[in-house]
Amino acid sequence: MEILAFGVQADEKPLIERAFQGHHDIRCLDVFLTEDTAPIAAGHEIISTSVNADLGAPVLSTLASGGTRMIAQRSTGFNNIDLDVAERLGMTVARVSYYSPYAVAEFAWALAMAVNRRIVRASTRTRDFDFRLDGLMGRDMHGRTAGVLGTGKIGEAFARIAHGFGMRLLGWDIAENPECMQLGMAYVPKEQLLAESDLVTLHVPLMPETRHLIDVPALKSMKDDAILINSSRGGLIDTAALVHELRAGRFTGVGLDVYEAEAGLFFLDKSLQAIEDDTLARLVTFPNVLVTSHQAYYTEDAVGQIVDTTLRNVLDYRAGRRSENVLVPRS
Repeated sequence: MEILAFGVQADEKPLIERAFQGHHDIRCLDVFLTEDTAPIAAGHEIISTSVNADLGAPVLSTLASGGTRMIAQRSTGFNNIDLDVAERLGMTVARVSYYSPYAVAEFAWALAMAVNRRIVRASTRTRDFDFRLDGLMGRDMHGRTAGVLGTGKIGEAFARIAHGFGMRLLGWDIAENPECMQLGMAYVPKEQLLAESDLVTLHVPLMPETRHLIDVPALKSMKDDAILINSSRGGLIDTAALVHELRAGRFTGVGLDVYEAEAGLFFLDKSLQAIEDDTLARLVTFPNVLVTSHQAYYTEDAVGQIVDTTLRNVLDYRAGRRSENVLVPRS
């Protein structure tokens, strides 16, 4: 049986092929799963998809009519999958419920430090042999307040690093994490966290309840010189509202590894095309904003764990087993 993997990055391909060797044949495609590419999967019982795959009703219907019965998504998030439709079509859906939280937490900190210490601007200057310090002044993190929205494994890892910097810790979540509390984190209402934090970082899943968690009122309640970091899901922030606040000269820095309309843009080379997304085009022009292309998870350690879990999900499906990774069980 050949498995078809969509949206495979060049660095990811050898890891996938090595993991599946001796278990299943796998064909890796660099194209992403969309309505246009879904017919490619015809005749493949099992496919694997990336985080930005389109797994809405039309695509799922095309896959099911072509014989696909199992989808192994190579990510933790699954907001791109219509699970109700998948269940109705009799398709099994599995995800990667866990991989290295340090990959994302460390990258979130890389974004925070980069915008705080103006690293990108400094690097650009020195490439032109401009060694002035004007406009490059940052702030110590020691003694300041970090607000962590979402204190699961990634939020906890971020908090541990913040604790190492000597920061005051505020947290917000539906459940308190004892490990974070041992670090001295105080759980407070979201409004208080936003108002008191010098650094706000997002580590919550994207669900209807969390969509635009950072909206107009939330942004206005933040300090004018705060730093905002999002390495979770783009839809957590109302980007148009963020642009409005940035135009007003607010925030020391914003680091975004995700964007709410990133599908069809991120992971692709659009450098020779006109970007039709006016919000994104405006966002990247701000000197205090750093946008990266959903790469926080992209370490050898994390991707290796993602690939290994994806293989286990496939093997479990073939053996009729069910694990905590299954979102829609085999019918």
